[in-house]
Amino acid sequence: MVVSGGSAPGGSSDAPAGASGGASHSIVLYGLSTCVWCRKMKEFLEREGVVFEVVHVDELSGAQRDAAVSEVRKWNPAVSFPTVVIDGVRSVNGYRPDEVKEVLGL
Repeated sequence: MVVSGGSAPGGSSDAPAGASGGASHSIVLYGLSTCVWCRKMKEFLEREGVVFEVVHVDELSGAQRDAAVSEVRKWNPAVSFPTVVIDGVRSVNGYRPDEVKEVLGL
């Protein structure tokens, strides 16, 4: 399942991701719906005012799930969660809010 999170005006998940500081980023949080650390990362991003997309890999099936797992594996060979992909060029694996802040310039 894909849901939007953060503070996009009008709730649009198509808006470019960005922090309250004005920097614009494209952020995807790959997680599991039952994962405590994934939930904590989602809450952290929301508190920071970051616009992002959430992909709950465990709620996908078939080709969608295979594609999501393949995408996570590119960034995180252990396929652990949460995996946060930033701008399609960097990932933060696990619950590491300080590292996410550093990468986003928060």
